[in-house]
Amino acid sequence: MITEVLSPVGNMEMLYAAVRAGADAVYLGAKEFNARRNANNFDLSQLKEAIDYCHIRSVKVYLTLNVLIKDEEMDKALSLAFEAYRFGIDGIIIADLGLSALLKEKLPNLPLHASTQMTVCHEDSLPILKKLGFTRVVAAREMSKKELIQLCNKARELDMEVEVFVHGALCMCMSGQCLMSALIGSRSGNRGLCAGPCRLPFDNKSDNEYALSLKDLSLLDHIDELKEMGIASLKIEGRMKRPEYVAAVTAAARSMVDTGKIDEKLKDCVKSVFSRSGFTDGYFTDKTGKDMFGMRTKDDVISVSDALPFLHEIIRRERQSIPLSISAIIKENLPIKIILDDGTHKAEVSGEIPEKAVRVALTEEGVISSLSKLGSTPYFAEKVSVDLDNNLSVRTSVLNELRRKACAELDKKRIFIRNDGILPKATPIDFIRNYPTPEIWIKLSSLSQLPNRLDGVSKIILPLEDEFDLNLLPKNTPIAVDISGAGFFGEKLSEKLKKAKEQGFSAVFVNNIAHIGAALSSGMEVFAGHRLNIFSNFSMLYAKNLNFSGAVISPELTEKALSDINPYIKKICFAYGKLPLMLTKNCPVCVPDCKGCKKDRYLTDRKGVKFPVKCRTGYSEIFADRPVFIADKIEDFEANAFLLYFTDETREETEKIIKTYVNGEKADSPFTRGLYYRGVE
Repeated sequence: MITEVLSPVGNMEMLYAAVRAGADAVYLGAKEFNARRNANNFDLSQLKEAIDYCHIRSVKVYLTLNVLIKDEEMDKALSLAFEAYRFGIDGIIIADLGLSALLKEKLPNLPLHASTQMTVCHEDSLPILKKLGFTRVVAAREMSKKELIQLCNKARELDMEVEVFVHGALCMCMSGQCLMSALIGSRSGNRGLCAGPCRLPFDNKSDNEYALSLKDLSLLDHIDELKEMGIASLKIEGRMKRPEYVAAVTAAARSMVDTGKIDEKLKDCVKSVFSRSGFTDGYFTDKTGKDMFGMRTKDDVISVSDALPFLHEIIRRERQSIPLSISAIIKENLPIKIILDDGTHKAEVSGEIPEKAVRVALTEEGVISSLSKLGSTPYFAEKVSVDLDNNLSVRTSVLNELRRKACAELDKKRIFIRNDGILPKATPIDFIRNYPTPEIWIKLSSLSQLPNRLDGVSKIILPLEDEFDLNLLPKNTPIAVDISGAGFFGEKLSEKLKKAKEQGFSAVFVNNIAHIGAALSSGMEVFAGHRLNIFSNFSMLYAKNLNFSGAVISPELTEKALSDINPYIKKICFAYGKLPLMLTKNCPVCVPDCKGCKKDRYLTDRKGVKFPVKCRTGYSEIFADRPVFIADKIEDFEANAFLLYFTDETREETEKIIKTYVNGEKADSPFTRGLYYRGVE
């Protein structure tokens, strides 16, 4: 397998930098529907120009359509995918389950890549994604070397590819699982507008006042290992950085792939052009902790100037990477003919009839010299053959012009468009307004929170990882288990679910694509937790087609958008609780070493607001400082069930809040309406 170097592109200058530094492929976004909406990005004409530029140079192009899509946006997103398909796009990176299902149906020949926003962190994700039509997955940055090997082995079985980030910014939160920017400022990371609040001061009562800011990732020194395990694509982060950054890191990755080493000068440039107090490989080497944290300092900013001249030289020069066989036929009384052959395409041009030489005759060496001057093109002359009659004269300018025309013709032949398929349209949604009386479901973090009275409660949800004395639970109330967003997978998960069913649990909530297979095989009802990002009627319909019994709708939707989602299966509204803002593998408070402590911890931001942190199955969850509360607004929401999520509430507080929702009362303590009345952009 050939391992590609995949570079980030936010504008045409970055595109030139990436290609000239040695990228095998680039990824870029259109003006809408991508996870870096604040980059310059590309309109449709620029997208076509970028794809053509790359295809002439044998560079692949992937379009990022990697955000959650609203119902009213789906036709526009499909139209964008179709235009990119026609232009010859080599793949589209997708995060939305509904969009991916539609694209598989409407454009079956379009290669789909599962975005890192899908939180692919275990091999059990792959069979589900294969059925959805994905040919490649972007692995979560948090995966260790051992986990990546297992992912690659499974991908090989399914004829899929694995793409891995090898350099660039690290989010504290697992991609696709962050609500912090959305809740704080309505700028959703899942919609491409993250404001980066994690880079601001957060005090964890240790020596780190930036407890949510990680150093940039760098696995450049591990590229040989990644190639050996079968990684198909080495991805560089940075669509909002400068062209010099793209050139430096692309050139370094190119050198590692080709030679297994990086020149010291280039290494220094990579360090200088952008870092946050250095780099980290902590997730890959499975050595998390305080050494992974870092901030961009004044020294980091100053160092970039030293690297610029060297990098500008890389960007300035066209990279000649395409070998040509060139033929010249120069015969008496016949037009001059030049043929360029790249092994797949041929370009042939004809010129004037050569004259008889008066003083100096044209030589074979002179023809070869003129036709080999390809420095301003992506081509180089691997072989030149000349069929030349004696005693003829041709001006050098004529040969040069024919060479340029032949290159232009070859450029055209290397560009392609697709003519199959028709513009896809999303299936119209017939809204259903027939709801029975909504139920109240409660999700507990501990059985100690279980109230003495459960009047009005129709389902109890408990964490899968804990052991429970089910004799303490009421006999007539269904009980379900909730799988954490990460940490339980494979045989261990199947065994836990089997035991849960034997104990009397009747349902399971899944929060990662990798949970779906085991959950559906458990014999229990399966519900999508909020971490699966059910964001539209189309993703809700996909959950139904998977045989789910219900789904918690994304808390990033407004109450109107939530109400407009059809109850194809049970529609569950996150109605109470401190929203989980982040899911992190590197614990921000239990440094230097987190072993899943049960202590209540907090992070404090620069305004003095405290955010609870809880450890679960080897991962940490950071929660909002106050709960979502809509008991007095319940009539605004159309849902089959209202989920009340209790994190640090006491038994007495839990009982009181349940009563408040049963009676539709107002809150008597600080709360938030979440995003239900302001939404996200």
